[in-house]
Amino acid sequence: MRPRWLAAPLAVLLLGTAAVPAQAVAASGRVLPELRRNLVAYYDFEHPVAGDPAVERDSGRSGTPIGLVNGGAAMRVRDAAHPGARTAIQTGQVNPATKGNDDWKAGVWGDDGVPSLRAFNAVRGVTIMGWFKVTGDEPGPNSETADPNDLYNAVGLVGILTGNSDGHNVRALLEVITVGTELRVVALGRRIDTGASQTFAANQPWQDVLPRDRWVHLAATFDFDAGVMRLYKNGHPLDGFYTTGGDPWDLTTTPGPHATSPTDPKGIKIGGSFPQNTQEKNPCNCRMDDLMLLNRTLHPAEVAAQYRLATR
Repeated sequence: MRPRWLAAPLAVLLLGTAAVPAQAVAASGRVLPELRRNLVAYYDFEHPVAGDPAVERDSGRSGTPIGLVNGGAAMRVRDAAHPGARTAIQTGQVNPATKGNDDWKAGVWGDDGVPSLRAFNAVRGVTIMGWFKVTGDEPGPNSETADPNDLYNAVGLVGILTGNSDGHNVRALLEVITVGTELRVVALGRRIDTGASQTFAANQPWQDVLPRDRWVHLAATFDFDAGVMRLYKNGHPLDGFYTTGGDPWDLTTTPGPHATSPTDPKGIKIGGSFPQNTQEKNPCNCRMDDLMLLNRTLHPAEVAAQYRLATR
């Protein structure tokens, strides 16, 4: 099948190659039963690790804990994204005029990959979804340059890193990024670790998709076999367009079925890049809750049903 676009203290968790010791907690009633089998990682920020509130337990199947980088327990805030929710995570830029590594973000990193995320190794489909609320100006000043007028070109939400990532490159990502001359909410996917990425951008202005100080449910789906990505807001599909022509995922020149590279992701990044805290990039001044990472492409009806379940 031709892909669609051819038609158009350091609070960070560092993991090596050893197995992850944390055990997953049972998925709560906030998750559709039919999704639980593929719910690799799920963070509701209501399950701090005992004795270490700077680490959040995974309520998904993989048992992959994440670190609350730089802010630790202070990043957990009382804010209900939906009925029944209690605690969310606050991420953001701390010292925009100073080059450093103090931005509040979250994630997990493994130099040799994160074994507990093996469900995203040679995967044919991925879904990323969660609740998001912008709480500050976006995008932030680029603290990596001396120019006070230089802004980042993107705002990081949630991403699964590639198997060869430096902490920035992703296999699947939900973010706000500059497309042409305008910021847009996008799904960005890379099938082959050493290959090119494809981006599906929402037509709607990003401020309409993510209005300030308002909780919004977003989802991004990635079908690496068919070459199809989709975006959803509050359970409804968002119209959009692919930004790269040709065949960046090498689908037409290689035999199917197509999957991502057979490598364990090097981690997860939330609210900005480099979960190992070696650099600042694309901070998000926002709150997040109920972040779900699944190893299949959800159908539109499933995305809508999950949204309805959370809001009833």
